Amino acid sequence: MGEPRRKALRSTAAGTLSAALVAGAAFGVAPAALATPAPVTAADSAGPRFVDIEGDGGTVLKANVFTPSDAKPGTRYPAIVLPTSWAMPQIEYVAQAKKLADSGYVVVGYNSRGFWQSGGEIETAGPEDIADARKVVDWTLAHTPADPDRLGMAGVSYGAGISLLAAAHDPRVKAVAALSGWADLIDSIYSGRTQHKQAAGLLGGLGEVTGRPGPELRQILKDFLASNLDQEDEMIAWGAKRSPATYVDALNKNGTAVMLGNAWGDSLFPPNQYADFYEKLTGPKRLEFRPGDHATAEATGLLGLPNDVWSNSQRWFDRYLKGERNGIDQELPVQLKSRTTGAYEGYADWKSVGAKSTRIALDGTHTVRANADSGANGGIVMLTGLLDQFAKIPPMASIPLLPRSRAAVWQSERYATAKQVRGTAKVHTTVTSNESSGTLVAYLYDVGPLGLGKLVSHAPLTFHDKAPGKPFGVDLELFSTAYDVPAGHRLAVVVDTVDPLYIEHNPTGAQLTFSSPAADPSHVSVPLREQ
Repeated sequence: MGEPRRKALRSTAAGTLSAALVAGAAFGVAPAALATPAPVTAADSAGPRFVDIEGDGGTVLKANVFTPSDAKPGTRYPAIVLPTSWAMPQIEYVAQAKKLADSGYVVVGYNSRGFWQSGGEIETAGPEDIADARKVVDWTLAHTPADPDRLGMAGVSYGAGISLLAAAHDPRVKAVAALSGWADLIDSIYSGRTQHKQAAGLLGGLGEVTGRPGPELRQILKDFLASNLDQEDEMIAWGAKRSPATYVDALNKNGTAVMLGNAWGDSLFPPNQYADFYEKLTGPKRLEFRPGDHATAEATGLLGLPNDVWSNSQRWFDRYLKGERNGIDQELPVQLKSRTTGAYEGYADWKSVGAKSTRIALDGTHTVRANADSGANGGIVMLTGLLDQFAKIPPMASIPLLPRSRAAVWQSERYATAKQVRGTAKVHTTVTSNESSGTLVAYLYDVGPLGLGKLVSHAPLTFHDKAPGKPFGVDLELFSTAYDVPAGHRLAVVVDTVDPLYIEHNPTGAQLTFSSPAADPSHVSVPLREQ
């Protein structure tokens, strides 16, 4: 693609919703900031001030600076650094930056390297992004009245990942609000050893339109989407190096106050991996899950509209950067918003979510033909969760009409009382394939009296190197959720082999048989809220 064409495409992408990957590697602590605050001028207080910041290797990062309007010479103020989301321009956070500055913060937002007017290539994989973040921190402490002892980072998607990784590598970052981000990159877009085709395609496409992908990213995406298993170990190592979960010990050692926020239907970074990461943190921490898709819960806040994600993020910084006793650290730290009622629920920890469960037996023997879509699907990347968030319309399927030659189906009894599904449903079954490789996708549906099923959750799983005709056990965690099944409805479990969201690995003519040995019965464990 030529440069004129690329520039033209970039101009059409300013409103594109953000997605994410991130880069990181280990670095030492940056040199101490200057002891004397930078002078405050009228221009500083007027904001925003657009500046160029020299990133790693001299790469120019386009940035904007907001300073409190009543800033006084010689006074230091808490500061927040905001790296932009994947494919977003440097003005992404202007509305929130102004609100924070009006509340007494110095705010520096910068465009991540390789995107829009910032220099360099999209490195997603290398140390440059983390080095850039540290350079921006250096610049903030040297050129604004920022307090070196009260510095935080925040961001959406790509910005969330960079913020977590930077905090792990730089103890100057005291607090983080990581929104719609990821902790485990592999568990996000390669969960169940299955390529999330639409998610990866969206990321790659937006990168080409709004930036300059580096050669390593292009090769990784090529191998990933081509299902190049010869490079699987390298791709997993690539992702692990870019996953905040890899550096959780460093975050804990630094004592960073970490707030995590995500959506139940995030089609790029499903909630499970954030919940697992949250449980491993030992410092001040908070976990919030809401209805929506990738970055949709934060979107209205980026437009300057009232938004509880951003409001809670500011409360988090007020507590851990300003020292305000605003009560956020006294609230139950796990806050979940039901997809059904829209009400918040508090829990002491993630383990308390779905503390009890109900089982659905996966009885009998069911053989399905692979390579054919049954009609049970997880939806469309970026759209499905959005519809669920604002219209409460999840993907649907007529359970009685699903072809049993393409999908195995089990149903519970009708429930006399409502069931509040909370947390992570788990599938345990025995599979026999006539091929050595294959893919299955498990779905959990809320089924009404007429047989119409509304998707509660789902997840894919791919296997390789299995002996044809030999049964093997499968344990699969569905994506975590919060959904209320009305009284009089039942739950249905559907397993098929094709979903447009994912790359499937079923050879032509493949068949999968699901059985329930007496010594190891197959079932789905559905987590429920304690009443």
